[in-house]
Amino acid sequence: MSAPTRTTRMDASDRRELVLAAATKAFARGGYAGTSTDAVAKEASVSQPYVVRMFGTKSELFRLVFQRSIDGIMAAFAAVLDSTTPHPDDDVWAALGAAYTALVADRDLLLVMMHGFTAGSTPEIGAQGRAGMAAIYTQIRAGTDCTPEEARQFIAHGMLLNCLLAMQAPEHADEGSALGELAHCAFGPSLGTLGTTPS
Repeated sequence: MSAPTRTTRMDASDRRELVLAAATKAFARGGYAGTSTDAVAKEASVSQPYVVRMFGTKSELFRLVFQRSIDGIMAAFAAVLDSTTPHPDDDVWAALGAAYTALVADRDLLLVMMHGFTAGSTPEIGAQGRAGMAAIYTQIRAGTDCTPEEARQFIAHGMLLNCLLAMQAPEHADEGSALGELAHCAFGPSLGTLGTTPS
């Protein structure tokens, strides 16, 4: 007779991570206004009361997911700026750009970030988005010793990449259109790695 199979139970931190990952997917699809805690629960295969018990309100859950996207950007930039390998001025911008492009290839993270920045009329999310943008700007200014104009240019280019990714321009870059030309110009050699839509 074979020994009974023991099922392993997830601990609280694993369950929390599972729901946060599901919330990221759900909010990426529907945005803040268009996503309910019930939609998050369905994505996570848990009950809606469980999601509310764990995270409180929809606003609190969205803010956690939004903050993770901001923190992800800052961590990617910190890895470049805190590197022991010195970067000449031109190379540091290329390294930061490559780090950002690799990060936002995760469409769920990208779309949550975009939804967060566009939910500025919701007071607590708007305040979080403004604080997040200010923190990224401060990090770039301090880490590169650049001018405000150089930091603005870098962030503006990042926002262009966001828009092109959100509209799935890389998937349509080879159609010979003006949008394809813009995508090639914006992404450069990394465009070929971005031309697939995640499931």
